[in-house]
Amino acid sequence: MTDHKNGPWTVLDTDTKFENPWLRVEASNVLHPDGSPGTYGVVRFANMACGVLPIDEDGHTWLVGQHRFPLGVYSWELPEGGGRKDTVPETSTLRELAEETGLTAKHTAPLGRWYLSNSVTDEVAFGFLAWGLTQGEARPEPSEALQIERVPVADLLARVRSGEITDAFTHLMVMSAIDLARRGKLPDHIAKWLRDA
Repeated sequence: MTDHKNGPWTVLDTDTKFENPWLRVEASNVLHPDGSPGTYGVVRFANMACGVLPIDEDGHTWLVGQHRFPLGVYSWELPEGGGRKDTVPETSTLRELAEETGLTAKHTAPLGRWYLSNSVTDEVAFGFLAWGLTQGEARPEPSEALQIERVPVADLLARVRSGEITDAFTHLMVMSAIDLARRGKLPDHIAKWLRDA
């Protein structure tokens, strides 16, 4: 590949250092915007990230607990996972919700599209709110060791505010849902659990 521009950087060449079905680690020899040489490492994800804030008629939501290997910590999060880039994000999100919690949803609303760590990865995340829930049987992937907890939305918000929940994607979905509720962009029977947060 010949030199090419990436914004103000000139990419001289790119080498794949590691690859598996979920990600690829690249190292690019570059010229920085000031013209000095350097190496830029990037993690490229095979899938998009998708997550969901489910809220039932009683003002409860579901949290998923699991050990996060990269940080070596246990993490409580909203249901989230990966979805194929050639699939509509909402479809992947509802599949992930059903797999992890057994829930199906009649209604969804987009919460946002975010780049979770844009200095070193190309990962894009899509968040949704879901309601009109029906409980079924959860079918998590065999490799996952998950705990599922149904909690009041108020409890979720308190755990986000206190810093007990540290997952950035969960924070983004919660803050976006609160904003939409306060601006009157959600059905009242769902917004009421978020509006006064």
